[in-house]
Amino acid sequence: MAGRETVKTVPAVQSEPRSKGERTRERILDLTYDSVIRKGFASTSIEEIVEAAGITKSGFFYHFKDKTDLARQLIERYADENRSFLDDMSARARELSDDPLHSFLIFLKLYAEAMAEMADTHPGCLVATVTFQDMSWDHATRRMTVDNVLDWRGRFLAWLEEIAEVYPPKGKAELADLADAILAFTYGGMTLAKALQDNSAIARQALMFRETVRLHFLG
Repeated sequence: MAGRETVKTVPAVQSEPRSKGERTRERILDLTYDSVIRKGFASTSIEEIVEAAGITKSGFFYHFKDKTDLARQLIERYADENRSFLDDMSARARELSDDPLHSFLIFLKLYAEAMAEMADTHPGCLVATVTFQDMSWDHATRRMTVDNVLDWRGRFLAWLEEIAEVYPPKGKAELADLADAILAFTYGGMTLAKALQDNSAIARQALMFRETVRLHFLG
């Protein structure tokens, strides 16, 4: 899986410092995320978020029209972070190899490493929370969550189809099912890690899936 192209070093872009208002908004979203994951959206009140953030109610409503707006902005940020995370990792993997299968195997190795590092700071899965507490969220927010899942599936399925054109599959599994498996072991791995107090759960599942993909296309 050695890289076939020279990886170019790109100078880091200095981001503009965030304003106090932007930092406050991010703080509110962080607190909301943690509370929603741990006890649900219905049990998370604006009052407790305001108190935890150390702001006034008027400060809260400066950033969010109401609790529904807070939920939608939370999902939007979650989706944006996921896209950025996957885009950056996919780009890195494709830089290291122009072979679609090898680059995908590299991606899964990078993904496993990232999940192992993230386990300590990632309290749970927002997708699972919205899905299983669907009565607590409005239709638009639930739809945003579904679209986020479909985006994950679509990008992985496209990559697997690209691989299949070069390496006709040896296994019988449908490519769509393989794409869904990435979501399954990620979301399910968070539950496993939490239940067993084992932060390596998602990483181990990712590496197991990596071997499954290798065998599926190479035999």
